[in-house]
Amino acid sequence: MIIIPAAVNNFVTCLLIGLNKHYILKEMILIKIILLLIFSTTAFSQIPTVDFEQLEPRLTTSSDSVYVVNFWATWCVPCVKELPEFEKINQLYAEKKVRVLLVSLDNPRHIESRVLPFIDEHDLKSEIILLDDPRSSSWIPRVDDSWSGAIPATVIFNRNTRSFYEQVFTYEELENAVISKLN
Repeated sequence: MIIIPAAVNNFVTCLLIGLNKHYILKEMILIKIILLLIFSTTAFSQIPTVDFEQLEPRLTTSSDSVYVVNFWATWCVPCVKELPEFEKINQLYAEKKVRVLLVSLDNPRHIESRVLPFIDEHDLKSEIILLDDPRSSSWIPRVDDSWSGAIPATVIFNRNTRSFYEQVFTYEELENAVISKLN
């Protein structure tokens, strides 16, 4: 559901007060439709929320694509620092069958108040999902046995190889890791 900010809705209503009463309803509907189109950006749409069983199939592939799955959160300063590098990879390597998936570990209660505004503010274009699974002690080792649970954490894989990284990437490091899976 797309939400029109209350201030915008009130402004539109005030504008319509002066219109001929026969046209108020038609005009209000038309203006609200236009506002829905204007405000239907990433920040006003939902992102999928999944548990680990729904995410797990996305951590393997039989295709010839390379997958880059990054675990992050809006409150994680190192995560936020490296997000532009993932966005750049997503943009520059999309035609070379590289798929970037950003898995937010934010609290699901903060989707509307923090996650969606963050996505909009940082103009994130990669696919984003929110992992809502409190059983982290059971799913962290299923991502990788060596993962301590710290973020950022990234899995880069194709159908033949898989690498896990518990680090902050520079663009060059991330690009080299991706290129190693393309060959």
